[in-house]
Amino acid sequence: METNRQKKIGGVIQKDLVDILQGEVRKNGISNLVISVSKVSVTTDLSVATVHLSIFPQEKAAETLVAIKSNTKLIKHDLSQRVKLQLRKVPNLTFFIDDSLDYIEKINTALSAKENPIENRELLEHRKKI
Repeated sequence: METNRQKKIGGVIQKDLVDILQGEVRKNGISNLVISVSKVSVTTDLSVATVHLSIFPQEKAAETLVAIKSNTKLIKHDLSQRVKLQLRKVPNLTFFIDDSLDYIEKINTALSAKENPIENRELLEHRKKI
C-alpha cells in the first residue's frame, strides 16, 4: 500500500512529466500524437518511479516508448529542474505502456458482439467441454 508521501511525490512527478512530454511533442512539431501519463507509482525508498504512459494512436506507441526510453536521462534532468524545491533526489524513471484501455475495449467488444460470454456460458474457457 502506498503511503501519503509516495502518492504526493507520484502526483508531482506525473504532473511535471505530462508538461515535459507534451512540450517536447509540441516543440518538435509532431502532429497526431498524444502522450498522457496515466499513473506514476513510487517505491517505498523513493528511488524508482514507474511511469505508465498512454500513447495515441496506438500504432505509434512502440516507437514512441523506445524514443522516450532513450531520452530518459534528459527527461530526468528536466524533471529535476522542475521539482528541485520539492525533492532532494529525483527517482530513476522507468517507462511502460499502459494497456488498460485496450483491455477495457476488448471486454466491451466481447460483450457487445454476438459471442457474449455472459449470455452464452459455453464460450468461457473453463466451461468448455473437451
